[in-house]
Amino acid sequence: MELSELLPHLLSLAALEYAANGFYLLAVLLAARNSIHTWWLGIIGCSLFSVLFFQVQLYAESMLMLFFIATNFIGWYQWGRPGGIKQVSSSRIGRLVLYTGIALAVTAVHGFMLHNLTNAYAPYVDSAILMFSLIAQFLLMNRKLETWWFWLLVNTIAIPLYISRELYVTAIVYCGFWFNAWYGLYLWRRIYQLQPEPQQAGGY
Repeated sequence: MELSELLPHLLSLAALEYAANGFYLLAVLLAARNSIHTWWLGIIGCSLFSVLFFQVQLYAESMLMLFFIATNFIGWYQWGRPGGIKQVSSSRIGRLVLYTGIALAVTAVHGFMLHNLTNAYAPYVDSAILMFSLIAQFLLMNRKLETWWFWLLVNTIAIPLYISRELYVTAIVYCGFWFNAWYGLYLWRRIYQLQPEPQQAGGY
């Protein structure tokens, strides 16, 4: 492909990357602030990321963004309805161990399928990001404190992957997400500790 043909593709890819990161960055920052506006901004950001990841052959993450679009609608509903989830709570250790075990098993199977059936790049790493992001998103939807530990894990895995695909803007933004996850953990822990005692009982 000649430079004249390649340049419009690179420019469009860069514009898509900037737009996706812009919306998603705002969504993540507002999630740390425990704000309901995280959800509609997340829908826009995930839609753009789904297209971007598909174009660079990160198919598992493209699928993940489609899932996030659906869960953002659910989270928006759950946080916003009168009888919805209003307070931060903590998950049981046994549940977290179970979720982690399932994620590792599905990562192995899904990574194997991507490796053998597609031209996916880094299928096992891509699948790990997919599975642990699902857990983190589920916990976020239910305002569970431990969501931030899983987001820290996801961001730690994702940053080197994006660098290897020359998605440098995304990698830099995900470095910001990594620090934001610590910030979210700090804020949510404070909220959790200041809540009335009966509200601190675990669930999921």
